[in-house]
Amino acid sequence: MLVRDIIYSWKGWGGKLSLGSGMCRLRIYDMTKAAVKSVAHLRPIIVVVSDIPESGMSVRSCAGHIATMVTKDFHIDPHRMLWIEYYHAKTYGKKNEHIIPESFDAVEFEWHEDNAIKPKWRTLRPPLLEEIVKLIK
Repeated sequence: MLVRDIIYSWKGWGGKLSLGSGMCRLRIYDMTKAAVKSVAHLRPIIVVVSDIPESGMSVRSCAGHIATMVTKDFHIDPHRMLWIEYYHAKTYGKKNEHIIPESFDAVEFEWHEDNAIKPKWRTLRPPLLEEIVKLIK
């Protein structure tokens, strides 16, 4: 069940310079609140983040910082969370003849003193990919 669908702003570092600050689309799903009860999930909280044009930063470049802030701001146990970066399909070229397809990447973090560090990306594959696509579409 979708519990949040917002434009999320995060503060960066560097004091007045606000280095690393930005915005993204943030969707939080809580699978324990599904209308139809099914199997128990090891990671029932699914967080999907996406870049937005208004932001000066990509979610990929600040993944650990954003994950740290989201878990704190929304009181999420990071060990019960599946973090997913969603990238919309893009076209380029003189006549937009080239296409970069949409992609979904799961990101695994090491957690040290409630901070997400050392992100590792992997492309989602079926059957998990199909379940995530159903959630967000």
